[in-house]
Amino acid sequence: MKTFDKEAILPLGRQVIAIEANAVHALQSRIDDTFADACQLCLDCLGRIVVTGMGKSGHVASKIAATLASTGSPAFFVHPGEASHGDLGMITGRDVVLAISNSGETGEIVTILPLIKRLAVPLITMTGRPESTLATTADVNLDVSVSEEACPLNLAPTASTTATLAMGDALAVALLQARGFTEEDFARSHPGGTLGRRLLLHMRDLMHTGDQIPVVRPDTPLGEGLLEMTRKGLGLTTVLDDDGFIQGVFTDGDLRRALDTGLDIRNTLMRDVMTPHGKTVSPEILAAEAVHLMETHKITSLLATDDADRLVGVLHIHDLLRAGVM
Repeated sequence: MKTFDKEAILPLGRQVIAIEANAVHALQSRIDDTFADACQLCLDCLGRIVVTGMGKSGHVASKIAATLASTGSPAFFVHPGEASHGDLGMITGRDVVLAISNSGETGEIVTILPLIKRLAVPLITMTGRPESTLATTADVNLDVSVSEEACPLNLAPTASTTATLAMGDALAVALLQARGFTEEDFARSHPGGTLGRRLLLHMRDLMHTGDQIPVVRPDTPLGEGLLEMTRKGLGLTTVLDDDGFIQGVFTDGDLRRALDTGLDIRNTLMRDVMTPHGKTVSPEILAAEAVHLMETHKITSLLATDDADRLVGVLHIHDLLRAGVM
């Protein structure tokens, strides 16, 4: 097994981070009118943003395309090698092409440049050489050049790919803002993830309703209230009047506190041990907001009421866990 000098490795790791951080920081001065022009071309696009790149730049291009698509700018990746063997047909006259090449001379991309120009689609490039073929052919070139790579040999794409990723993120976020893209829009493109569930699910989608809600009256004996809690399995029971308005709530915590006083379960009424009213919300609140309320108030359940303040549902923290919201 190979060994290494820890004292030499750690400074090298820190140096890599410093070089890449400096490369990203240098981009700030290049967020100028040229960057705004690139954003405008994307905003004016009636089709999709077609992102292409080869090698490491191809991996970066694929990620940028995914970020654009998930933040409101329809985009997809086309491999430049495959483009010259049929995939160029994926590009239409309504699209914008974003080509990425650190050298600006990548053969596979330069080969398809005349075909892109023949389609008369706007061409945005990200290159490290403003004088390169790609940069000078483009309608807009975004300069992602770096003073040095983080690789000790100054060969492996490291700082340059990081800078390109950052410029891609800057473009995607600027377009997101310009399009008025919202959290709800983001959730609709991420329905399968935790974030999507937090932003799409409402309390009404998860809460218990109808006969699933534990209900007793204020004059119900505590013993019967405990049976209702056991039957419904939510760790609580609501206390309602005859018109369905909430008078209080009785939870496992209330039970423990009541038992500490030595009261007689059979001769105690719910009104004497319940917590008055309880925490109520609209069933339309987001599940994420329900999580926040439970954490803030250190409770495990919320009561949902309608516009007339009548109980319509109960949400338990376990419902949120099962839905993957927490």
